Amino acid sequence: MEQQNRLFRIGISGSYGGMNLGDEAILDGIVTQLRLSIAAEITVFSRNPQDTLTRHKVEHAIPVLSLTRKEVSREIEGLDLFILGGGGILYDRDAESYLREVFLAHEFGVPVVVYAVSAGPLTDSRARNAVREALNQAALITVRDRQGYRLLEDVGIEREIHLTADPALLLSPEPFPLEALESEGVEFERHLVGFSVREPGPAAPDLDPEHYYALLANTADFMVDRLDADVVFVPMERTDVQHSHGVVAHMRNSERAEILRRKYSAPQTLGLLGRFEFAVGMRLHFLIFAALQGTPFVALPYASKVVGFLDDLEMETPPLGNVGIGQLIARIDRSWDTREDIRAKIKQRLHGLQSRARETNQLITKLLMGSD
Repeated sequence: MEQQNRLFRIGISGSYGGMNLGDEAILDGIVTQLRLSIAAEITVFSRNPQDTLTRHKVEHAIPVLSLTRKEVSREIEGLDLFILGGGGILYDRDAESYLREVFLAHEFGVPVVVYAVSAGPLTDSRARNAVREALNQAALITVRDRQGYRLLEDVGIEREIHLTADPALLLSPEPFPLEALESEGVEFERHLVGFSVREPGPAAPDLDPEHYYALLANTADFMVDRLDADVVFVPMERTDVQHSHGVVAHMRNSERAEILRRKYSAPQTLGLLGRFEFAVGMRLHFLIFAALQGTPFVALPYASKVVGFLDDLEMETPPLGNVGIGQLIARIDRSWDTREDIRAKIKQRLHGLQSRARETNQLITKLLMGSD
């Protein structure tokens, strides 16, 4: 067809705007894949347009939260495609907010692609109804994990759902500036173990901070004692700094812990994960970055999206609320001893996951080119 040289106008909406390095890694993956396959003029519906324009090679970014329905309509009606996602954005509190632009796209006849999302918790009837109505009109639906697939089926999605994978799996690392690490107090004479925490919130409503502060503090102390290691807390978003301090405050060996305070890009943070010999993490994209760098890790899965990633890697880990300190330390001790086996398993599974991550963009290209 005469589509090969056409410039497509594409809108992308999700949790973008520099608040979370995992979300920025997702956007990087989406944009990079689009650029490899089609000519596109890309507009990001962002919470911080200037941050988005600084981080990503896109033509436009608009302040989606401050625009009225009429103002957003003007941005959507001229698009050739509207992308919702990726990430874990379809959950009770915020699903309707994220779907506002989807419903507008439907009104203007703009095809909607749901891009490698997770879903849940979705127990609120209004949120479930909104998700069902919005997605049943979508041109293409892809999810990044089986839990999301099953939940969308349960909500009542009747359109075909494609199981792909997180586009952040396609991120390329940038060298992490060692002088920046040294200025933050990190030394390289001992083993380095990376840690990731997260805040309680609507995506993790059952998370008890005091429980996981104690859990991670004891784990960090164990790594210091067992390996003569230093531990480095890597914030994936701003609130992680506060909760990292909460963990360190519970440690016996707090002088052997550092919390990164400066701002780093997602590719730089991915590069950093390659400096660690081991990692213990709660946030999904911290674990994805560890996997991409072949760094053995133990996960504390607070949400289904983390469990879904572990399932894809064939790594079994119990839910966070069911783990005692003794259990976790025993698991980490065993994982350290078998870290080369873990590294090999990650390497074996990663290629297939990355192939799945490319499938969403392949489906988008077929949709835009009018292929079957």
